[in-house]
Amino acid sequence: MLSGGARRVNIKDVAREAGVSPTTVSHALNARGQVDAQTRARVEKAALKLGYRPNRHAQRLRTGEAHMIVLLSSMPFAVAGGPSRLGFMMEIAAVAAAAALDRSLALVLAPPMENGKVPLELLEVDGALVIEPSAGDANLEYLKRRGLPVVAIGKPYGAREAVPHVDIHSRETTRLLLDHFHAQGARKVAMILGSAQRNSYVQARAAYEEFAGEHGQQVLLATADEAQGEGGGEEAAAAFLATHPDIDAFCVPVDAFAVGAVRAIRAAGRHIPDDVMVATRYDGLRARTCDPPLTAVDLHLDEVAHQAIDLLFDHLRGDTSRRSASGPMAQLVARQSSVRRG
Repeated sequence: MLSGGARRVNIKDVAREAGVSPTTVSHALNARGQVDAQTRARVEKAALKLGYRPNRHAQRLRTGEAHMIVLLSSMPFAVAGGPSRLGFMMEIAAVAAAAALDRSLALVLAPPMENGKVPLELLEVDGALVIEPSAGDANLEYLKRRGLPVVAIGKPYGAREAVPHVDIHSRETTRLLLDHFHAQGARKVAMILGSAQRNSYVQARAAYEEFAGEHGQQVLLATADEAQGEGGGEEAAAAFLATHPDIDAFCVPVDAFAVGAVRAIRAAGRHIPDDVMVATRYDGLRARTCDPPLTAVDLHLDEVAHQAIDLLFDHLRGDTSRRSASGPMAQLVARQSSVRRG
């Protein structure tokens, strides 16, 4: 890889440096054809000098071998681990793995890490699916530097170059939750978001501010460090309840933060949902097993996974004409945390 964000070194660069043909470079580096030892050494020296890495996915396309792709989340373990370990990421993985095999792709699942960064240098993969990358996401930047096809699930935030993605409609999803609160009688809704720069947070904030403006409501928005997990949501909710005891609903898109908010509400002696309602975005294990179960939304991740694999497969084949796909619209799943009796 050339430094400074320049293009990836290719086989023609190595051929020029070694004074041979691209075919000779290919044969020398892949132990094919008739290449004498002196020429092979010259090619290897040129490849090392230029930092050339063979394009494995292109080679496999030519030979018909299966490709290896990786699915990873940039969320830290405190959010993507725990009950969520069997949630958002695994729901996508289960469908994506089957869809990938139909296209002769093998899926590797990279586990969530404490700091959100996955040691991708240990994996020889041909492409990647990245769940909701943040601004300057280390995993996404590494994959782009290697010149690998990448598809994001959720539009990347602040990417210098357009990254192919499946839109999961975070603004519309947030509005579903807020309108549900209003229909249930909530008149002072607070929001807790992650402090990372993610497109889903930006869209959720925009939807919340629009909602507040429409209903003449004060904007009450706090952010928490994703690395704090449930504790971050609990701390933010507790601070809100101390300064605004008349809050009657919390919209908390991150499910780990939402579970923490439930703890803070109970610690303040308030009842859910009669005093304070709570809702989160993803209808996963954390939402369903919380006490009380949390209102959430069905993101139709099975269809999202299919769309992501289709888009990545196109790019692996060299067809980069399609840059995005529109995921299905979410559906509200109303539960005890926000449905008031009477």
